[in-house]
Amino acid sequence: MFLTKKFIPRRTFLRGAGATLALPLLDSMLPAFTPQRLTAAEPMRRFVGIWHPHGAAPGYWSPTKEGKNFDFSFITKPLEAFRDRTVLVTGLDMPEAMATDEEPGGDHARGAVLLSGARPRRNAVSPYLGVTIDQLIANKYGQDTILSSLQLGVEDTGNFGNCNWGYSCAYTNSISWVSPTQPLPTQVNPRVVFERLFGDGTSAEERLAGRRQNASILDSVTRELAGFKKDLGAGDRARLDTYVDNIRELERRIRIAMQNSVQEPTSDVPFGLPDNKHVHFRLMYDLLALAFQGDITRSATYMLGRDLTGTSFPESGFTGGWHGASHHGDKPENVANYAKINRYHVENLAYFCEKLRSIPEGDGTLLDHVLIYKGSNMGNSHRHAHEKVPVILVGGIDGTFKGNRHIVFPDNRQRTSNMLLSILYLFGIEQDKLGTSTGKLTELYGEPLEIA
Repeated sequence: MFLTKKFIPRRTFLRGAGATLALPLLDSMLPAFTPQRLTAAEPMRRFVGIWHPHGAAPGYWSPTKEGKNFDFSFITKPLEAFRDRTVLVTGLDMPEAMATDEEPGGDHARGAVLLSGARPRRNAVSPYLGVTIDQLIANKYGQDTILSSLQLGVEDTGNFGNCNWGYSCAYTNSISWVSPTQPLPTQVNPRVVFERLFGDGTSAEERLAGRRQNASILDSVTRELAGFKKDLGAGDRARLDTYVDNIRELERRIRIAMQNSVQEPTSDVPFGLPDNKHVHFRLMYDLLALAFQGDITRSATYMLGRDLTGTSFPESGFTGGWHGASHHGDKPENVANYAKINRYHVENLAYFCEKLRSIPEGDGTLLDHVLIYKGSNMGNSHRHAHEKVPVILVGGIDGTFKGNRHIVFPDNRQRTSNMLLSILYLFGIEQDKLGTSTGKLTELYGEPLEIA
């Protein structure tokens, strides 16, 4: 470790024309002979909520064994390399997404339940939901970051009018709500997200104009970066070089993707987005990893699609469209094909987890200091069932959240809103209620299960 009586503040930025470069955690940011809990190396908790529509293939998601050392299922198998940081949950329902006699239909119009635990209102004058947990976490941990939160997606949103059975499109366009009446827009363009992370706050038009003159956003901070590195130890110089190289490489990949972007937009892929969905998914995960590494944000959401999307994923080994494949008719061959789509998205999650695990921070890695929640508002999508929804949790939060667990709840006894309330508790946020919650899931903490 590079020891010095002086240290660099954690919130140090290198600035240039049209660029603000947040820095990764360096040894030089830690005062010598000071307890870690009093330094910038004190683990900072982060959160990612990942939404996927259309549930999961029945029989292919839930492991057969409960507890520790379970055998990963076909769909969750890509996470086996992260067993020590993975918790799978079976048996949770999402009643807020269910149709009722008073509010029929709309099964594909309630994605916003994922992080709110609240029931969307039908035929309301304006959309109304509740504050989502990513925003509650952002309020606690994101006050001194460049972006208090980040909302990502891969499919452009539609209008915010009457979308499905009298439900506002707001409930399918955003899973992040800063207030009961204010959904946050989802950004789907990798270049725009990159500019948000490393731009200087000027307008997008000005930044993009400047980028036509400069090959890289880093060019304007090259001189300042060289001067800054002179006083760093060898380890910090190497860490900073790797970070900058990763930014430059990601920028290069985004530029290539934009050059190969859609020239003739369709309802599924608008102008300016990568025409390769696989590339698009990975770029967004890479942007998330850099945002956490530079401590640019500590709370994020990522929508992998919109309800009723017909996108196909040939990399999965099956070419059928997402929504169509989810209506598999419970026929074995169709269910097996749909499971391939589900597994593909878990493979992308594993890609993101490996990124985080490769980035050291404090006494561990970024994966040790984050909680990733990947879920859906449906279980068996063919039946529009909102019971037994798939729940994947990966990460250590502050290093203490225990993985290698498959938690199974009795049928029709527990709901995801109770899990959301429990996640807030794990982040040091005490609330009596969230949405329709009835109490915490103590099993999530490794304590005996209590059924309300």
